[in-house]
Amino acid sequence: MHLSVVILAAGEGKRMNSDLPKVLQPLAGQPLLQHVIRTAQGLRPANIYVVYGHGAAQVQAALSHEAVEWILQAQQLGTGHAVMQAMSVIPDEHIVLVLYGDVPLIRAPALKKLLAAAGEGALALLSVELDDPTGYGRIMRGADGRVGAIVEHRDASPDELGIREVNSGLMAASARRLREWLLGLESNNAQREFYLTDVVAGAVRAGSRVESVRIAPASQVMGVNDKIQLAQVEALYRRERAEELMLAGATLADPQRIDIRGAVEAGRDVFIDINAVFIGNVKLAAGVKIGPNCVISNSEIGAGTEVYANSIIDHAHIAENCRIGPFARVRPDTVLHHDVHIGNFVEVKSSEVGAYAKANHLSYVGDARVGSGVNIGAGSITCNYDGQNKWPTVIDDGAFIGSGSMLVAPVRIGANATIGAGSTITQNAPDGELTLTRASQATVPGWTRPRKLDDQEKAAVVDAAMKKPKP
Repeated sequence: MHLSVVILAAGEGKRMNSDLPKVLQPLAGQPLLQHVIRTAQGLRPANIYVVYGHGAAQVQAALSHEAVEWILQAQQLGTGHAVMQAMSVIPDEHIVLVLYGDVPLIRAPALKKLLAAAGEGALALLSVELDDPTGYGRIMRGADGRVGAIVEHRDASPDELGIREVNSGLMAASARRLREWLLGLESNNAQREFYLTDVVAGAVRAGSRVESVRIAPASQVMGVNDKIQLAQVEALYRRERAEELMLAGATLADPQRIDIRGAVEAGRDVFIDINAVFIGNVKLAAGVKIGPNCVISNSEIGAGTEVYANSIIDHAHIAENCRIGPFARVRPDTVLHHDVHIGNFVEVKSSEVGAYAKANHLSYVGDARVGSGVNIGAGSITCNYDGQNKWPTVIDDGAFIGSGSMLVAPVRIGANATIGAGSTITQNAPDGELTLTRASQATVPGWTRPRKLDDQEKAAVVDAAMKKPKP
């Protein structure tokens, strides 16, 4: 079966009250439309056509990296008119699947059932029963139970409004037949628009079979029209991802307080505390523990590693049995080998840190290569930036960096070298030796601390200082 997917994404979304087009509103950190494209790609279609209109430049720019064909609907004259824009480039022998850019939770298994029905020659509709069907088109069935038409909510009679089976808007059909039915659409309705749902009546008149494929849960076809619905979809998406992690063997302290904005892989016995945020592609090996309020972005964390509260890991590779945090920040292009300790208020950027190395307190390690077994004392930093260029620091195996030391890059600290506390190192330090820089300590006899002055005294001091001649 040759498949073409048409995604309708031209709507303005007035109820969003936002300068951002509706299909670009964020769900789990990605545009609504991005989620629909991902699902469509999973069906391996010949082509994906995105019909866009409102905010055209924004929409196309935001998703320009996607392998889709963009079709502009210059005038928004309804869903039927939108699909018409794409039909001119779809071959007759294709099956056409129509999706919506603001229905992001639809999943491939339901769509495959829809395509199977369309492949047998039917006009296939995805329907759902709702406790509150407000806003949805009602599916009208004849005495024989067959679908005869769809009546939009705004055009429905009181009796028709009582029907709970509604059309999700998603449908599939032969391109040749769909083209015929679209040509027969009229705009004699309350909105003076060409409704895609009216192709049902056209198919019935032509004697074609109309199949309604019911879907559950209803959340899969939930549309997003305002910020309230966006929040509801976000909660549903978050719950889905949380359940996937738990089924994989992860323990979540509270499944409602986790935020997943990408793809997370979790091994057995992973533990994730509350308010953890995962962004992009994240891999958590077996036994990893993530503390509360951590943010993990596009990173891989090895087995047995523990990330303590309020830490941030971004585009980093962390090996097994490391200890990170609390309040640590591991920035992009950092590699931590096994059994590394990065402690509270320590920042590591663009560095490789060898096995068993430690930086436990208040330090900055940037653009550095740190050997195994190195100890970096509290308050020590690599001075890697001269205002224009970044320079490397190399700390060889077994070195000990005393507290409060400044390593002015480019510089190398030799194997098993010791840097005395409070030193500013501007030249290479040799292997196995103690290197330090210290100013002479002095005591000033009889010195007293300044006393607190009143406003008049302070004004007199300032006035005298301003009148001093320049040197």
